[in-house]
Amino acid sequence: MKKDEKAAKVAELADKAKSSTAMLVADYRGISVAEARELRTELREAGAHFEVTKNTLMIRATEEAGAAELKEYLVGPTAIAFCGEDAVNPARVLVKHAKALKTLEIKGGLLEGKLIDVEKIMFLASLPPREVLLAQLLGAMQGPIRGLATVCAGPIRGLVTVLQRIQESKEAA
Repeated sequence: MKKDEKAAKVAELADKAKSSTAMLVADYRGISVAEARELRTELREAGAHFEVTKNTLMIRATEEAGAAELKEYLVGPTAIAFCGEDAVNPARVLVKHAKALKTLEIKGGLLEGKLIDVEKIMFLASLPPREVLLAQLLGAMQGPIRGLATVCAGPIRGLVTVLQRIQESKEAA
């Protein structure tokens, strides 16, 4: 690679790093081309871009992007998943493939500027999808409001029931 090509590649990687919410690093040694293609496809569907690059170029790119902490994981054969808006789905895909292939090893990553290890990536992968979390939050917020509305409506409902019984007793008499 020529010097200007390397500079262009570093700039491209730095742009990807800046626009990513998370970067997940894995050792791809031992996976076949077909397995790598399947992994790339699933990660792309999950909103991530999976790329194998030279560690020296990635180290320069992370320093340029302000993510130099990731340097710790850039040792040996390295592939990086640049996550778009959501880091949960790509983490789920990467963990699924790491468990299935046994040769793909997750090293760690960077989530919103903070270094994360394999355990945190596993936890991230175990989270429910964003839509489910939002629905759970909405349900938790509605519970107290619904309870308050029920309590406030109780005396009015009781008054209406009493008035109906009085009317029924007067009609019967």
